[in-house]
Amino acid sequence: MRLAAGEAEVSVDAGDGGRLSSLRIGGVELLRQGAGFGSFPMVPWCGRVAEGRFRDGAEVWQLPLNDPPHAIHGTGREMPWKVALASGTETVLTCELGEPWPYPGRVTQRIALEDGALTLSMGVEAYESSFPAQIGWHPWFLRDLGRGGEGARLEFDAAWQEERGGDHLPTGRRIAPLPGPWDDCFGMPDGVDVKVVWPGELELTVASREQWVVVYDEQAEAVCVEPQTGPPNGLNTLPRLVTQLDPLEASTTWSWRRLG
Repeated sequence: MRLAAGEAEVSVDAGDGGRLSSLRIGGVELLRQGAGFGSFPMVPWCGRVAEGRFRDGAEVWQLPLNDPPHAIHGTGREMPWKVALASGTETVLTCELGEPWPYPGRVTQRIALEDGALTLSMGVEAYESSFPAQIGWHPWFLRDLGRGGEGARLEFDAAWQEERGGDHLPTGRRIAPLPGPWDDCFGMPDGVDVKVVWPGELELTVASREQWVVVYDEQAEAVCVEPQTGPPNGLNTLPRLVTQLDPLEASTTWSWRRLG
């Protein structure tokens, strides 16, 4: 599906994990292309789950180790989504939670484009028993827009950084933010606010009311800014329970302006 507003165009691939396969501003592509890239929803968990195991009350569940020795980024990105609504500027997608996730439920994702901004919203509903869950987004922004400009730089002011252990999981200790490169989770209690700046070309702001963001810039081709409802391994360390009466909901807005 293709959405368009002002000088922006977005392509949505419902069948490939409900991901954004393209975001073009004035004809310039902002997202890394290819299998596994673009921007995908992370649901029903974000980042790594330690050894793929999490506890829910007395039950201990084992998830597939798709990033050995851990499970990473949820199952939603690997599932086909159904189109519930589509227009020239908005689409609503749904997918059903199930194996290998141990609880039945539904995820609804809304993608809405306007001139100068893109808003992504997601909600998780429980059908029967309650369960812990997380949601977030994982965009791969191109480091170089291919127009001869400088590579992207990241600008943000975090209150803390989750100390990362040798297993790439937070240790539970909060530290002062360290200089990059990063594959790290940061805390922003007033809401996520991170700028991706291509000097002289474009500034894109990733904003969310959530207070957690993972920043990943260890690859030469792209940088990632991932707003989410909890830290990596949060199914174990900071579980947010989804019930039939209390769904989990979150949103992020990307806004942009030209530079120079």
